Amino acid sequence: MTEQSKSAIVTGASRGIGRAIALRLARDGFDVAVNYVGTKAKAEEVAKEITDAGGRAFAVQADVANPADVERLFTAAEERLGPIHAVISNAGYMPTTHIADGDLAAFDKTIAVNLRGTFIVLGQAARRVVEGGRIIAMSSSAIGPAFPGYGPYIASKAGVEGLVRVLANELRGRNITANAVAPGPVGTDLFYAGKSKERIEQMSKMPPLERLGKPEDIASVVSYLVGPDGGWINAQVIRANGGYV
Repeated sequence: MTEQSKSAIVTGASRGIGRAIALRLARDGFDVAVNYVGTKAKAEEVAKEITDAGGRAFAVQADVANPADVERLFTAAEERLGPIHAVISNAGYMPTTHIADGDLAAFDKTIAVNLRGTFIVLGQAARRVVEGGRIIAMSSSAIGPAFPGYGPYIASKAGVEGLVRVLANELRGRNITANAVAPGPVGTDLFYAGKSKERIEQMSKMPPLERLGKPEDIASVVSYLVGPDGGWINAQVIRANGGYV
């Protein structure tokens, strides 16, 4: 790592929004730890795309809901890339189940990945990110319309937004920002799973811009927040959704 370069950890970076964030931060000059939980080949493809373009990156497996895994992830990033300047907690799980169904297995897994996992990642970030660094957690604009079937997901993301605001206060005096980015509907595998063509078309028309978001749209917001012009934005939830709520 050169004196000018910075390092970033992106969880859930093997595909979708996480992949776009990892690639964008690499273009911005960050060395990137590309985290994955089970999709090793895809994570290695992301890292290779970065290195083939002249950047520095490596893929590292870790389950964000496992404290030992997350500690190992941060240690590996420090050993391979140097001091950590930015952490993007992006790994997520989005089932659909109605509250009346009482599907505790789906609820527990959603909370474990989205809320517990974010709590663990933010804890490591708070201890390890250098002065002047940036911490970002991914929330969701689904909190607003409260669609039926998304109770566990929305509950987990509401908790994430609360954690970010508290963390920003706990980092007082260290010149480290903590924010959340809350995407609207974005055309990823996670979004398309289980939806009919008609439902996808309906949701694509909800924003005034009348299209689904692209992963790169969200990566651009993250890029701004971790970049030189984002330093005065703190304890905020940025609803990057094209205006659909």
